[in-house]
Amino acid sequence: MSKGGYNGAPKYINDFTKALAGEVRNLLAEVGQLRDERRALQYEISELMSVKSKHGAGGEYVPEWRPKPEEEPPAPPEPPAPAPARAGWRVVNKRAERKEKALGKTQRPPSPSSVPPLEPAKPNTPAWTQWRPNPHIAPKPIAGTSAAPLPGPSASAGPGIFGPPTPPPK
Repeated sequence: MSKGGYNGAPKYINDFTKALAGEVRNLLAEVGQLRDERRALQYEISELMSVKSKHGAGGEYVPEWRPKPEEEPPAPPEPPAPAPARAGWRVVNKRAERKEKALGKTQRPPSPSSVPPLEPAKPNTPAWTQWRPNPHIAPKPIAGTSAAPLPGPSASAGPGIFGPPTPPPK
């Protein structure tokens, strides 16, 4: 017998034939898959075309409310011109008598002559230092009880949370 194998052919030819047969099988399987995909796509295209023909002009599902393609749709009537818009600014007249009645029931604010005029802003000072309380709003002191005495400055307390207290403005 010869060195080799099948039908007297050398061994390398038999190995090549087996490898080639495996590759041909793989290629035939891929070709079969591509053929099946092509058939599926052709079927889907034919279904879409039949749906389009049914819904298109002269098809099975032409809606009755839509005018025929030959007919010209009537022109819509011209909308009336819009009325000019009112001006954005409004005049508000305040009633003085209501204000006086409301103030008569409550405490009347001090007259402008009793309020000292504000000092002009000083240059190079921060904005928060120029704040002045509203003279019309006066806080009312809360009466302390023995159960809750009013907090006050004490000599033993030392500096506050934010440091030593600042002296009042002069």
